[in-house]
Amino acid sequence: MSRLIGLGARFSALRLTLLFWLTLLAGVCAAPAYAIDVVPVGPNETVIDLRPAMEVYRNAGRSFQVSAVPGPEGIVRRIEIEANSPQASGNWAVFALTNDSDEQIDRLIVAPHFRLVGSGIFEPDLGSQRIAAITPSQGFALERQPSSEADEFLVTLDPGAVVTFVAELTAERLPDVRIWEPNAYRDTVNAFTLYRGIVLGIAGLLAVFLTILFVVKGSAMFPAAAALAWSVLAYICVDFQFWEKLVAFQAGQEPIWRAGIEVSLLFTLVLFLFAYLNLNRWHGILSVFAVVLLSAIAGLGVLAAFDPVLASGLARVSLAATALLGLGAILTLALQRFDRAIMLLPTWCLLIAWLWAGWMTVTGRIDNDIIQPALGGGLVLIVLLIGFTVMQHGFAGGTLAQGLVSDLERRSLALAGSGDAVFDWDILRDRIFADGESDTLSSLPVDSMNGPARNWLPILHPDDRDRFKLTLDTIIEHRRGRIHQDFRVRDADGHYHWLALRARPMLGSDGEVMRCVGTLKDVTALKKAEERLLQDALSDQLTGLPNRELFKDRLDAISVLATSRADVSPTVFVIDLDRFKQVNDDYGLATGDTLLLTVGRRLNRTLRPQDTLARLSGDQFGLILVSESTPDGVAAFAERLRDAIRAPISFAEREIVLTGSIGLTGWSGEQSPQEALKEAELAMYQAKRMGGDRIEPFRPAYKTISSSRLALETDLRRAFERSELSLAFQPIVDLESETIAGFEALMRWEHPRRGAISPAEFVPIAESSGLIVELGQFALDEATKRLSDWQRATGNSKLFMSVNVSSRQLISQDLIADVEAALKRYRIPPHTLKLELTESLVMDNPERSAQLLTKLRDRGIGLSLDDFGTGYSSLAYLMRFPFDTLKIDQSFLRHNAQPQRPIILHSIVTMAHDLGLKVVAEGVESESDVVQLRQLNCEYAQSFLFSPPMTREAVRRVLVEGETMLRRSA
Repeated sequence: MSRLIGLGARFSALRLTLLFWLTLLAGVCAAPAYAIDVVPVGPNETVIDLRPAMEVYRNAGRSFQVSAVPGPEGIVRRIEIEANSPQASGNWAVFALTNDSDEQIDRLIVAPHFRLVGSGIFEPDLGSQRIAAITPSQGFALERQPSSEADEFLVTLDPGAVVTFVAELTAERLPDVRIWEPNAYRDTVNAFTLYRGIVLGIAGLLAVFLTILFVVKGSAMFPAAAALAWSVLAYICVDFQFWEKLVAFQAGQEPIWRAGIEVSLLFTLVLFLFAYLNLNRWHGILSVFAVVLLSAIAGLGVLAAFDPVLASGLARVSLAATALLGLGAILTLALQRFDRAIMLLPTWCLLIAWLWAGWMTVTGRIDNDIIQPALGGGLVLIVLLIGFTVMQHGFAGGTLAQGLVSDLERRSLALAGSGDAVFDWDILRDRIFADGESDTLSSLPVDSMNGPARNWLPILHPDDRDRFKLTLDTIIEHRRGRIHQDFRVRDADGHYHWLALRARPMLGSDGEVMRCVGTLKDVTALKKAEERLLQDALSDQLTGLPNRELFKDRLDAISVLATSRADVSPTVFVIDLDRFKQVNDDYGLATGDTLLLTVGRRLNRTLRPQDTLARLSGDQFGLILVSESTPDGVAAFAERLRDAIRAPISFAEREIVLTGSIGLTGWSGEQSPQEALKEAELAMYQAKRMGGDRIEPFRPAYKTISSSRLALETDLRRAFERSELSLAFQPIVDLESETIAGFEALMRWEHPRRGAISPAEFVPIAESSGLIVELGQFALDEATKRLSDWQRATGNSKLFMSVNVSSRQLISQDLIADVEAALKRYRIPPHTLKLELTESLVMDNPERSAQLLTKLRDRGIGLSLDDFGTGYSSLAYLMRFPFDTLKIDQSFLRHNAQPQRPIILHSIVTMAHDLGLKVVAEGVESESDVVQLRQLNCEYAQSFLFSPPMTREAVRRVLVEGETMLRRSA
């Protein structure tokens, strides 16, 4: 028996041990209790944040099991809870509390329905019930306390107890859960109650006050400001939980109300900004934009009823965007001195700061209990400042802003606003009253102007006195009419001011004039402006000389005088400065104006009083000579004009020498003044064509030259379209092997009626008309195209082509681009293209030329100095520019009888070789020249001795088919 009893005892112990381990294993599998931190609650603890010690189980279903934290006895209990709330989310929160004290403790577990901190921007948490019920591991479920702001549960903890609590959650988020000492929690709530009441009272009074102002004042800014104030009041009511005390929220309605209020705040802020700044005053499109924008915001309000989270997120982002765009508009208008924008700028900056603090709050960067009510108070402060701003504008005008003025007051205000002075002449007493307080008469002797009419006579300009008396007498005599007179009045310093008198007579009962009442206005500035306009219409603004219109008028007058008097025989001159455009390019327009002024003064000093000098256009002057009529006298005068222009002008430590082309024509009595001026211009153009710096009298043949020149220019413009232009190619021969090394491209024009036209005839016309750039582009493109063909046909990639460059091309910005495009288009090596420039062309603008030639040289393009020896021929200039080839002018190879010829030729070739330049000799006439050039190691020659210019077909036959060139014998 004793053995049976021992076995039973052992079996019981084994069963208890097995039960313990099974229970422990089940607890581990369900929810390990050791994962939960037990929160100690003492009698001195006022508030404890439970979020760090909570375990949240999401999507656990409506039935939940969890193992409790072991109590003092070490027993692990199992808790199983069924969800009771129909809004149960399937989420559960577990936490544990322990009372380490010797006394029983009562505490409140509080979970606020809404907390701005950490609520988010794009998918904000707009508040809802957080906890449906809390079940402890022992005892009954916690008792819910009545509260509209939070879920409050009263819990009692016995001494030494360790209790695990399971909270049934009804929302996805649980932003804040704390355990409070009840009295401390009530004190905290009551502490904010006073603050909230004050803020609500201020917001309500402000909304009502602005609404009253809207009724009193008719400006659009007042209803907009009142609407904004009401929106802020609604936001405060919802945020401070005051709205729930007025209107009971149904389950799930709180997010809709909160989202709707945020959309309303955005709507009224945009409305106020447009109305206050009056953005649509000058731009009607802004009115359409405002209507569209407000309609979109209203649609956002409708969205809040269906998807409050999305509507609130869009409203928060739009509110920040509105604040930033509004700040830009305010700053722009403030810089334009718009008073409303300047007044609103501090308040709008405060709004930007409020939005920044709100962003820091909703993103969780600021986390305390004070920030949410502080933001509500800050919003009320912003609206309060807006109210002060609109009130200042609304009452700035006093009673005048309301239009409560009589017709007499309105006329008085209009007169004061115009700034005119009052003129009142009491005819019966002969007393004139002039308003001395007006700005118009501030600098005039008002004392002399007040009194009898005769007091005005000493201060009036002598030329205006009789007219002033006649005007006043005529008004009295005719008893009707109006006075519209301008006259001059002398001030204390002796200066005269123009006054405009506008007045009308006032008749008495007997029909006689009793008074004459009107206004006085200082129009001195207007009169001076009229004088300047008249001066500008007849005179040149720079030199002060007569302009072309006045010159023609004087020419007409002198022609009439010449027709009636035999002793008057005028001569018409037209003077044009040579290459003055180059002066402007080199020294600038300001220097050019100074030189024109100097030349104008010099020419003017050569005249006598009866002569006339005028500036006809930019650098062109016209002159009518009457003081000299004999041929010798006119010729001597023309030479004096030429010398006056050629005299050096000192400027900026340098001397500038100008020359002029002078054309003149005598008065025959048969031509009209306009024909005489045209004849002088034709003579001037002929002088310019002949090189400038010369005096050219008019000849009848110049009319034919002018007309043929114009016709030739017209034909040249059409020559591009009709394909009349072509290139001829003159070979450049290697003297060592007497083979073709390259070609020079020469322009040819085959006119359909006139036949071949020499380049010497049409190139100057192209330069003067601007067609030279198109000719240059044509030559460059055609030459590179032919060179590419010949290089591919012969396989000789060293074959080169020389192309002439004009002055217009050299100063053009497109020359480098045109050359690079031609090289790329026809795929030829850059060094096989050589650009030829003359010395005079390069020295017209040495600085510009040096820069451009260096850029071309850096790209590998060959540069050849043409006609060396005919221009500056300066070694310093030659070293300055990056040429690689020197072409000796043909004049050095002619006139074999000159003994200096071999010496000069030897010097030029030696100098070129020392500078690393290759030499091309032009105009080789004989075999002896060839021998001499070979002895000098001259590389190339180009002349009719080897070959005349050839067509492209002839060149191809020579290069490809091996046809030989004939060389003339000496």
